[in-house]
Formats: sequence, C-alpha cells, structure tokens
Amino acid sequence: MRKPCLALAVILAGLLTPGVHPAKAEDLTVFAAASLTDVMTAAGEVFRGKTGSEVRFSFASSSTLARQIEAGAPAQIFASANESWMDYLEERQLILAGSRESPIANRLVLIAPASSARGSVGVDVNLDLPALLGEGGRLVLGDPEHVPAGIYAKQALKSLGLWAGVEDRLARTDTARAALALVESGEAPLGIVYATDAKISEGVEAVGTIPASAHTPITYPFALLAEGDGEAARAFLAYLLGEEGISIFESFGFSRAEQE
Repeated sequence: MRKPCLALAVILAGLLTPGVHPAKAEDLTVFAAASLTDVMTAAGEVFRGKTGSEVRFSFASSSTLARQIEAGAPAQIFASANESWMDYLEERQLILAGSRESPIANRLVLIAPASSARGSVGVDVNLDLPALLGEGGRLVLGDPEHVPAGIYAKQALKSLGLWAGVEDRLARTDTARAALALVESGEAPLGIVYATDAKISEGVEAVGTIPASAHTPITYPFALLAEGDGEAARAFLAYLLGEEGISIFESFGFSRAEQE
C-alpha cells in the first residue's frame, strides 16, 4: 500500500490555481526511471495546472527506456536513475547538447516486510546476510546487469565483502519498484531498494541503510532528447530544475545532488 503524501496535497493546493494558459498548450512525453513514478506524476500535475500542457509519462527501468529511445521511441525528456544510461544516449548523440543536469540524489536501504517486525541491523562488513535471509530466503534487488538500483546494490555488497555470500540467493527484478513489490507481498524476506521507494510503502520497513561510501553516488540526470526539443519540453525541464520543482522532489524524500 502506498502512503499518501501530505506534502503533495499542500503543493497542489498552493499551485493549482487558475491562471492564464497558452492559447494552444503543447503536450509532451517524458521517459523516466520507475523510481521517479510518484514524484514525476506529482510534478506533471502541477505543471499542467500552471501551463495547460499535458505531461505523459513512460516509467520503466532506465536501461529499458534508453534502449527504446535509441530505437526511435518518441519522447522529449529522459530522466535516468543513473549517469551511465544517460552517458549511453549522449555517446550516441541522442540528447540535446548542454541540456543535461543531475539535480537530485537518493540512498539505498535494506528492507523487510513490515509484518516481519525485524529489528534494525547495521549494514557493514560484519553483517551476516545469509543468516538473515534464513533457509531458502532470497535477497531481492533490481537486476544488477542493467537496473540502476541493482547496479548500485551490487557495488555496495561487493565493497562490503557481502556479495559472495548472496550472489546465488538473489531474486532479480526488472525495476526497482518490482523489487519493492516482492518484499511488500512477503514473497522475499529482504530486499535492497531506494530509500524513496521504501518511504512511500506501508508494506515494508527499512531495517538498515547502505553506506553511501560503498557505491557510486546515486544521482538522477535529466536531459532534453535531441529529436524531441520543444517549448513545453524546455519549460518542464526548467521547472523540474528550479526551486519549486526541487522542493517537490524533496517532499518525496530525494535530496539535492552535490554539485561539482
């Protein structure tokens, strides 16, 4: 079950006020990582209320979306859950030069079903993950071969010396949200997901925080796509990167990315 977001209610109440819309509002399509589902939907509603432009979203793993864009799928903006898949498109000259920004960051947490009433654990080199999983239990995470959340999780587990003990006990999913769902349903005793995903679920509890030093910083790059540039796309990206947009991300648990 998803938790209602009080911050969203405040935002909508304050921002969805009658205003002057363009004579002909321009609609746009945004491809965004699955972990951005709730916050991007909220931001899109606010933007529609302010401009009249309808924002359509396609949410999936960043890897899936990047390959769809490469194959010619029509979209104006891409929001990735890691830098690598944005690099993938940039190397192929599929994003608009100069439009790429990484405004927000996230953390990883170890989760368990809320019904398990499992106590908190320290996620470090001394953690006995196989024992916590129990007989036959599996650790759920996004597929570390291509899903950003799983890639980060694998980096962390290897850095902490825990990977070898669980490598053959993984339940790999196609998105970070799918990993959350498996633990919510009680089909797995433990999972590693984004802190923001754990925050919106009443079906799981975060029992440990993955040290940020154990993996590459989790930042979300946004960019205009080279074949989808337009006034509405530029306006929506500017909105997401502006103070008002960032405040919406923060209300859902994301943090501001450190700027170099």
